[in-house]
Amino acid sequence: MVNHQELSSLIWNVCDDVLRGLFKPHEYGDIILPFVVLRRLDCVIEPKKDEAFRLYEEFKGKIDDPSPIIKNQLQTQFFNHSKYDLSRLKQDPKNIYLNFQNYINGFSKNVYDIIENFQIQKPVEKLNKNNKLFLFVEKFTGIDLHPGVVDNHAMGQIFEELLRRFSEMSNETSGEHYTPRDIVHLLVALLFAESKSDLLGEGKIRSLFDPCCGTGGLLTIGKKWVLDNVNPDIEIRLSGQELNPQTYSICKSDMLISGENPDSIKLGSSLSEDGFQGEKFEYMMTNPPFGVSWKSEEEFITEEARNPNGRFFVGTPRTSDGSLLFLQHMISKMEPNGSRIGIIFNGSPLFTGDAGSGESEIRKWIIENDWLECIVQLPDSLFFNTGITTYIWIVNNKKKEHRKGKVQLISAAELFKPMKKSLGSKRKEVSDDQINLIVKTYSDFTETDICKIFPNTFFGYTKVTVEQPLFENGIPVRDKKGNIKPDSSLRDNERISLGTDIEEYFNREVKPHLPNAYMDRTKDSRGYEINFTKYFYKYKPLRSLDEITNDLLELEKESEGLMKEILK
Repeated sequence: MVNHQELSSLIWNVCDDVLRGLFKPHEYGDIILPFVVLRRLDCVIEPKKDEAFRLYEEFKGKIDDPSPIIKNQLQTQFFNHSKYDLSRLKQDPKNIYLNFQNYINGFSKNVYDIIENFQIQKPVEKLNKNNKLFLFVEKFTGIDLHPGVVDNHAMGQIFEELLRRFSEMSNETSGEHYTPRDIVHLLVALLFAESKSDLLGEGKIRSLFDPCCGTGGLLTIGKKWVLDNVNPDIEIRLSGQELNPQTYSICKSDMLISGENPDSIKLGSSLSEDGFQGEKFEYMMTNPPFGVSWKSEEEFITEEARNPNGRFFVGTPRTSDGSLLFLQHMISKMEPNGSRIGIIFNGSPLFTGDAGSGESEIRKWIIENDWLECIVQLPDSLFFNTGITTYIWIVNNKKKEHRKGKVQLISAAELFKPMKKSLGSKRKEVSDDQINLIVKTYSDFTETDICKIFPNTFFGYTKVTVEQPLFENGIPVRDKKGNIKPDSSLRDNERISLGTDIEEYFNREVKPHLPNAYMDRTKDSRGYEINFTKYFYKYKPLRSLDEITNDLLELEKESEGLMKEILK
């Protein structure tokens, strides 16, 4: 099999030769990606190309849609009934634009939907007007993308490498990223680590869903992991939804080529255009965009949040970061008999929002329902477009007995190896041995230097409002009912851990300092947050005064020597 980085560089270089000066670099993806898909499709259907044309010509005037007959006769999910593929288009350079239209229109409907979402008409017209269409087609026909040469795993990596380059050139935000394969492998291993009993056995069928599926890497690698490591005979049904038309088309074409059901990949926002309404899945995982606003979908989401049966009824996060909305969406699709979710977040969902806020209410809902099983802190600089620290959450609505009522935290921030060559912001990667260590730590469920286990209540607190009387001329002011009025300028709050006696805490911690203070318990609210830094903090003793003095004296000696050299 070919090296995916070498082949993606080859594709880039041959295309750059044609496109330079005609398209801006950030526009390259609009034309390169669909042609990679077309070439891949051509390589797959080439052996049956002539037979597809013959069958179509035979039946096109006899029945309205010959497609079912052609698919049945050729034992294929897709075909092209025109005379052309990219190689054959070269045979008639003068009519290449007309023949190209004929070629595109010759694809079966399921492929035409993929091509249509690439919206290649305008860039193809531009190539043609500048006499570059023939040359561009010719360049692509020299690249062999047959699955026997480039398997689906490598093809996915090629797409993601090309997409990474395009995103860098178009200065996309850190939220617009693609999941590196080392993180995919870790997420997949964690998701399925404790599910072998559920996955073993004959005739098993299980579902795997990704609401932000991108090019489909999580889905295909997830399925492969189960087949390779647990049960080669299980049927894993893949489903996904993707907002970006380009990546949707790539994912759908990959499903088509690999024999999956392409109709199980939907286009649109999972939040406001749920393509799987009412459906449930046993396994779900995703890497939603980090810190991306949901302002454009605010009306729909706010309306659904008012519905007691809606996905977002317990609360909504601030509009600047919709990460937790995707987790709520996935929770709504959990099977009552048990589902597992793996999701990648930045740090924001752990602690953003005070008690009573949307974020805190979502955390409270998840933890008090005993769904949060584990959170793994990852190293920073793992992603192509951002250097931030990220976290994997494992959510499970059917925990094993020994995990019930508890949350496991794993600090894997130091488990990485530096990359020989950075890829954008990605300077670190997690090795296979480190992935195995993290998964073993998770499965062992025993406290170590990098693993802590807490009861659910550990993360909760009661936010209590502390008031002080409003005084005038040294006398407390009272309202019409005779109650003492609070001085709003002196109002404060105390966070008191769940399980702590609030009255006792108040008398011990507040009263000695503020003798006139009192609590307004009608304003109590309960919140939840998770603070990795605090739980895994390791005290480093300060250096002694003697050590610091000696270092300063050494520096002084060095500087004197340097001055003497300068003044010679």
